[in-house]
Amino acid sequence: MLLLVGLAQVIFDKAQESEAAAVPAAAATVTPSDTPTVQNDPLAEAGVVPDLPSEPAQSRAQEPAVMPEQGRASPNR
Repeated sequence: MLLLVGLAQVIFDKAQESEAAAVPAAAATVTPSDTPTVQNDPLAEAGVVPDLPSEPAQSRAQEPAVMPEQGRASPNR
């Protein structure tokens, strides 16, 4: 038990030493700019872009759900 308490004390002392030697809060090395930066797309620069259709695909209207009481459902579904 005495060895365990001694080991804990050594670990605690080393932790306090490393905390004291650490830089408290590093300041920003680069000042933020007021102008927005341009986002580059590396895939577009490499020529790898998806083939998008010129017009959006026409969406089909959804059929109404078949209710059991309507009796139009096939028994194999």
